[in-house]
Order: sequence, then C-alpha cells, then structure tokens
Amino acid sequence: MSSPRTRRGWLVAALSAALLASGVAGTTAQAEPARSTAPASDVSAAAVVFSDTFDGPAGAAVDGSKWHIETGDNVNNHERQYYTAGNNNAALDGQGHLVITARKENPANYQCWYGTCQYTSARLNTSGKFTAQYGHVEARMKIPRGQGMWPAFWMLGTPVNWPDSGEIDIMENVGFEPSTVHGTIHGPGYSGSGGIGAGYTLPGGQAFADAFHTFAVDWAPDRITWSVDGNVYQTRTPADLGGRQWVFNKPFFLILNLAVGGYWPGDPDGSTVFPQQLVVDHVTVTTGDTSIGGAIRGLAGKCVDVAGANTANGTPVQLYDCNGTAAQRWTVGSDGTIRALGKCLDVASGGTADGTPVQLWDCNGTAAQRWVVTAARDIVNPQADKCLDVTGNNSANGTRLQIWTCSGTANQKWTVG
Repeated sequence: MSSPRTRRGWLVAALSAALLASGVAGTTAQAEPARSTAPASDVSAAAVVFSDTFDGPAGAAVDGSKWHIETGDNVNNHERQYYTAGNNNAALDGQGHLVITARKENPANYQCWYGTCQYTSARLNTSGKFTAQYGHVEARMKIPRGQGMWPAFWMLGTPVNWPDSGEIDIMENVGFEPSTVHGTIHGPGYSGSGGIGAGYTLPGGQAFADAFHTFAVDWAPDRITWSVDGNVYQTRTPADLGGRQWVFNKPFFLILNLAVGGYWPGDPDGSTVFPQQLVVDHVTVTTGDTSIGGAIRGLAGKCVDVAGANTANGTPVQLYDCNGTAAQRWTVGSDGTIRALGKCLDVASGGTADGTPVQLWDCNGTAAQRWVVTAARDIVNPQADKCLDVTGNNSANGTRLQIWTCSGTANQKWTVG
C-alpha cells in the first residue's frame, strides 16, 4: 500500500485502559445498593504503560523523555518535506494537543536528496524511550486536508532493518482520499506497495479532517486488529501472509508524522492550502507484561473466559478455572470496551433485561459494548444499568455470564487489574 520507507516521526499511544484480574462475582435480583461510578481508569491505571495527553503551555516542545524528534528528508518515498527540530513544526497548543505543522518554505539550509526542500514538517518517535509488545495502541487525532498531505501513526520493529524487522501502520491517510484511512502491515516479502491491509471509509461523505477520530490497533500474539472510533474494520494473522514470515511478536516503537508529497499521495497542487496541521489529542498504550490484557477473576476465584477460545461472533463468555490463556486476557479501554481475542464483550442483541447473556462480538461502538468498572468492583453496562453477573450464582466451569440488576452479591464482584 505505502512505499518502502525508513518511516515517519512516530508516537506510541493507545487507550488509557485497564486490565482485569482477581475477585468474586454474583447473580439474583435484589434492590440495587448505592454504588461508586469511578471510571475504569481509576481502578487499574497500572495497565497504562505509555500515555501523553500533551498538556503544557502553548508553544512548548513535546516531552523529551517520551519523544525523539527526527530531522532530515525521506529519500525512499520521494517526499517533499524536511523534518525539523525545535518548535517550528511540532509544539503544544496550550489546550492539551500536540500540533504538527507542515509549512511551505524552503530555506537554503534544508537540503533534500533531490535539491532544496519545498516544505518543512515534523516526525516524532519513541525509539530508545519506549517500545510496546502487544496491547491496545491508540491515538486520537484530527488530520489535515489537501492534495499531497500524508499523515500517519505507525510502529517499527526493533532493531530496525526494514522491511525484515516489520512495520505496523495504525493509520495512514493520503489527501486525495479525504474520507478514508488505511491500516497495513509490512514485512519480508510483503513491503511497500505489497503491504497487507485494508481501508476504512467514513459514512455519508464525511472527511476525517472535519473532526477528531480515534485510531487504534489491538495487538496480541499472532493477531492484529484495527479500529476507528471503536469500529473494527480488519484483523490480520499469520494465515494472511501466504507462508511468509510473521514478524510482529517482538517490541515495536511508535511514530507520528506529517509527510508532504511522495509516490503514494502525489505532490501538493494549487488547491492545497498551507500551513496544514495534524492535531493529536492523546497517545496511549495499554498492555500486560508479556501479552495483551490480563485476567478478570470473580466467583470462587475463577476467570471470565471466552468459551473454547473461539473468536466467532456470538461465542459465549463464561466462568472457568483461570489458566492464563488468551481466552482469559482482557483489556479495558478508555472507550469503555472490554476486549479479548481482538473482539469485544457484548450484551446479546443490545438487550437490557435481567438475564440477557453476554458474548464475544466484533467491536462496533454500540452501547451494548460499553462498560464501567466501578470502585465497588462492579462491571456495569450503562445502557441497561445492570451488572455483569454469574448466572445462578453457580461457580461450575462453563457457567454463562449475563447482565442482572446490580445487587452487591458475590457473583457480581470482579477484581480488575
């Protein structure tokens, strides 16, 4: 999809999420007691391993303990910008945003491989400061508009030996496709225009430059899932590579950049207005120690489990002996989702009645997939105003989980983190 590159300035991020772990759970209808509605992030903030919300005075530089600012041009992609140091092209706006600005300027000291650069911009990365291996990686951004613009949020494998070390493009946009973003993986034998990925298009002719959107991947061993605003649009596994090598089970660092021109987007033209800006609200990464997520423990010390580790939509979610498998590794996102195996904990058919079962389903941004983990150790679906519950207060392996009026009983208590 995209051309070979030593790629752009980067930024690692993801959901300010939470991991779920040990506790107790319950069922049966009773009068609902008062309960805390503390957000999930208060319960298990330790799950957030990288976060930058870009707080600081207007004009300030990014946090140097988190970000490295690259300089120079990009020969491989025939891009037209020179990446600068300092605050001219990357600075805080004083309102909780990082602003990466592309400017049309070509001072003589910015020499590119084809002559004098025509534009300046910025590229940030976390190389040498932070790497992630598995987890939920997210950035909330408002992208620029115009022919020739090429914003991206992506990751490179370490040590960098592209393409053999791997590349994960969480979000790329080219200006001639204002309504579409792309997610792609690159590796040995499937790099550059041969990268494997898919696009996501906003409905109704909306443009990504019109508003902020959240771009994320959920990355587990041998599985990467892409989403926009919580809407999953593709999952890639080794089965997609046709026998070629999967190189995504190792640490990667993050990159954020705004390129101008290049083989894929083409050069700016008379319709492109400068300066252009990529505005970043936050970047966060949520992960476990060695793989995505953690256990949610409940009644009798048993775990929330995806039956048979089956990723099919509608797979029951149940109580089972804790075993450390991927079927029991869950992450709680800042968007309110609870995820395992690249999919979301879901109330069947969006039901709100006592006894409605919960299941695994493609993440789709609906209220049926929104949860709040409270300080009282309830896991509440706000749409139904009901709690995650072990059916019949039965601690046997395979007991189905459901929603039920919150009662404060043991079969509704979960330890998260």
